[in-house]
Amino acid sequence: MHRLMLFGALAALPIHAEQFQLGGKVSDFSLEKLDGGAVSYDSLKGDVTVVTWVSVQCPISNDYNERMTALYDEYSKKGVHFIFVNSNATEPAARVADHAKSSGFTFPVYKDPANVVADRFGASVTPESFVVDKSGKIVYHGYIDDSRNASKVSNKGLRNALDATMAGKPVAQAETKAFGCTLKRAKKAS
Repeated sequence: MHRLMLFGALAALPIHAEQFQLGGKVSDFSLEKLDGGAVSYDSLKGDVTVVTWVSVQCPISNDYNERMTALYDEYSKKGVHFIFVNSNATEPAARVADHAKSSGFTFPVYKDPANVVADRFGASVTPESFVVDKSGKIVYHGYIDDSRNASKVSNKGLRNALDATMAGKPVAQAETKAFGCTLKRAKKAS
């Protein structure tokens, strides 16, 4: 009887229930390069890694284009690795590539077909960021900063998290409320 109950309990668990959450570990996943071909998280990550969701169409995400470029330019020189992801089903790779070029991005953007990676992280808006430390643990989740208007920023959440993580200190405010446009998810087969 006990074996049957245990088997029933195990059978009720989803097979692919892994979700990356604050304080949890990130395991390898795949994204697509805009010109085709897959790339793995393991090949992109560093001792400190930022994973940020971006959009072509979202005006809020676009308000952050210069700030994202500035963060990338400053912190990549300090050894931080950045992974910018577009999971919107409504934004094909060619359009994402054109947007990256016209926006003057100094970093690559990757596609997440069928929003598999967004689902694993629980990402829901653009822009939305996660910081992963050397041990592979998510130490920050939330906004880049607290105001769409750069002149009104009072909390630089992502920058603060990066500075703390790089100094080997705990992130004081590990979670902030990301805001922006919702990800346009692919319809799942039923």
